[in-house]
Order: sequence, then C-alpha cells, then structure tokens
Amino acid sequence: MVGLERSGLAALELLKKRGVHLRATDSRPLSQLPKAAEVLKRLDVPFEPQSPEVFEGTDLIVLSPGVPADLEPIEAARQRGVNVIGEVELAGMYLKGKTIGITGSNGKTTTTAMVGHILREAGIAAQVGGNIGTAATALVDGSRPDQWNVLELSSFQLETIRTFRAHIGVCLNITPDHLDRHHTLANYAAAKGRLFETQQPDDYAVLNADDSFCVDYSALTRARPVWFSSTRAITPGVWLDNGRLWFDGDPLMPAAEIPIRGRHNIENTMAAAAAARLAGAELAAIAGAVRTFRAVEHRLEFVRNARGVDFYNDSKATNVDATLKALDAFEGGLWVILGGKDKDSDYTLLAGSLRKKARSVLLIGAAAPKIAEQLSHGVPLIHSGTLQAAVKEAYARASAGDTVLLAPACASFDQFENYEHRGRVFKQIVGELEI
Repeated sequence: MVGLERSGLAALELLKKRGVHLRATDSRPLSQLPKAAEVLKRLDVPFEPQSPEVFEGTDLIVLSPGVPADLEPIEAARQRGVNVIGEVELAGMYLKGKTIGITGSNGKTTTTAMVGHILREAGIAAQVGGNIGTAATALVDGSRPDQWNVLELSSFQLETIRTFRAHIGVCLNITPDHLDRHHTLANYAAAKGRLFETQQPDDYAVLNADDSFCVDYSALTRARPVWFSSTRAITPGVWLDNGRLWFDGDPLMPAAEIPIRGRHNIENTMAAAAAARLAGAELAAIAGAVRTFRAVEHRLEFVRNARGVDFYNDSKATNVDATLKALDAFEGGLWVILGGKDKDSDYTLLAGSLRKKARSVLLIGAAAPKIAEQLSHGVPLIHSGTLQAAVKEAYARASAGDTVLLAPACASFDQFENYEHRGRVFKQIVGELEI
C-alpha cells in the first residue's frame, strides 16, 4: 500500500480483513504520520520507507490517490509485470449495489452531496463517499445489493481504474487543473474520461452538452448519453429555459428555487437531477429535495455578516475556473482573497471578472508573486501574506454591502493541511472579528 492518508488507510483495513499479506510505504517517515502509525500497529502491518527496493517482491501495488501513478519505481514494477491499481479500483472489486460516479473539474462535491440527498429524500437507499468524506474502500462493508454507491471521483482516482464501473457516470465540466501532476490538459482530460471508457451498454453517461470534452466522452463510451445544458433544449436530458429547469420536456422546477448561489450550481443541479432520475427518483421528489439542499462546507458557504459585510468561504475553489464561477455568483463589491500553492495555473484568466467585480485582491501564500505579476494591470492588489492578515485588511477597508470572498484559485498545501483546514481557519478568523 503506497500512501497512508485517509484512502490508503481505508484500503489497508479492507485488505487486512481479506487475509492479504501486507506492507505499507509512504514518502514521509512514520514519525510524521501519527494516524497511520496507529492504524499500522493495530493491523500489524509493517512499514518500510519508500525506496525502489520496497516495491520488489510484491504481487499487487495499491496507490493512494495522492501518489503519482508515473513514479519511476512504480513504472519499473509495471515493467516487471506487477499489478498496479488505485484505491477506487480496489473498492470496485468489492462494492455491492450499483454505483453513480461523479467527476469534473468543478462542482463534484456539491453535485455528489446533492445526488445523495435527493436519493435519500426520495426513499432510495444510498451511501456517499469517494473523494468526499468517506473513502471508497471504507464504504464496502456498508454496501448492499439494493443500495446506490454515490462516489465523487477525482482525476487522481480515475487514472488508475481498469474495470471499475459506474452504472451512472457524470461529468460536469473540464477546465485546466492539476497540470503540475498530469502535465497537460489532454492527459488530465483523459484521466477523467476513464470513467466512461469502462461503462457498459446498459449504463448511462450524464454529460454537459456545453462542454467540448464532455461531448468527446460521449463518443468513447458504450453507455447511453443523457445530457444537461444551460443554453438550449436537448434530449434526452435536462435543460434551462426561461428560468425553469425541464427534464425531457416535463417541467422540473424554477431555477430561482435552487437554494445555492451561482449559475454553475444550476448546472450542478441539472446533473444531479439527471443522475437521480436515472436511479429511480420521481421529478416531484427531485424538486422537493433540491429545495431543502444546503451548500456544502467550503463551497460558496456563507459564514457571517459583520458590520454589513458578508463573508463567504469558497476554499474548495482550488483552480482558476472554480474562482471564476465563484466571482460569477456575485454582482460586485468583492474583496477577493487569492493565493496558495500554484498548480501551473494561468491567473490572467481572472483579470476581466476581477476588474468588473472586485474592489481589490488580497494575495496570500507561495503563489502570490506569480498572481501579482499576471494581474498587475488594472486590478488593485494588496500583498497580505497570510489568511489572517488578508481577512483583517479586507474587513478594515470594506463598506456595508461589500463581500469578502475566499476563492483562492490555488491548492492549500503551502500554509494548510488541505482546503478544509484552510476553510476552517478562515471561518474561525471571521468568527472572531469584532463589530
């Protein structure tokens, strides 16, 4: 087992229960992995520091999603004939019931949570996990033949699948992300496309008709395409017309009744509605469940109003396109906090929206110099350095009616453990502001 974070440890638990002879490795020493050390001791699994030698003498190598699949010693193991799979592929071997797999550059978590919410509200058994909350392998014990497994799936998880099958596959959109890992947009898109390559003729592929990559996926899958579009009527599928959502010509609900902000969340809702309908939910039940859905933590999450200033936490906006979608959800008067760990992103794409909607941009983290260079023309910049300094500076300058928005367009690993940690710190800082 390579990589000992949440998914890797769940995979170890699954394999141990099935009598597999195990050993574990990570690029970090065990002294930096207290949770892993505890699990390894309990399971009686030996740990070996990561080296070329650790991969020798194995029948199977399982990669945690955070481990690049093209590491040299792993490639060498493949050349020796060793079977190399990812944690999601392992889960797929044992999960009971049918699976809904949801991917895309942005909106995966919200859509996954919404599908799970709709199915449960409609009385359809479902459990939710994958890249959200519970690792896919940790869902195995709770899976049942009459239950749906609703999985958020990242490119890191999908690039290593071989036989994993989504009975309903969903792709929301493809925009540049994780290029520091996948190197090119084509490689990144191909990793996402693996979800549809393994589908069977009686499966469904729910795809964004307004996204060229999604349209291409329809040509490589054997599944039956079901579309969603915010620009035109398209069948079979869900579309937006004159402020109302329609499903194959039948009215679903007014878009104004969707309780989460932004046009992108209308698209997420259409995708979730299509997946839930294919899983057996009735249109009236879908609409009713959507009306009671609440924003997922760290995704355009309203935090507080202080002195007339709204604070929103979109720490999950870890790429440029996610930040553009966040900006689109507001009319203006924004104080936008950008920065973190760069993912080889092009921040010039933010300039137009920021000029229209932002009073200023507050820069934090390792990517701040690059962002400042690329946004140096026409966008007021404040070099804050830390998240705490940025929040306090924005609060001091903002007027009633303004909004302070954390939508960093970057990964969090320069100053935080992950985007959730960054979001929690933001909320704590905002909660402590004095009126």
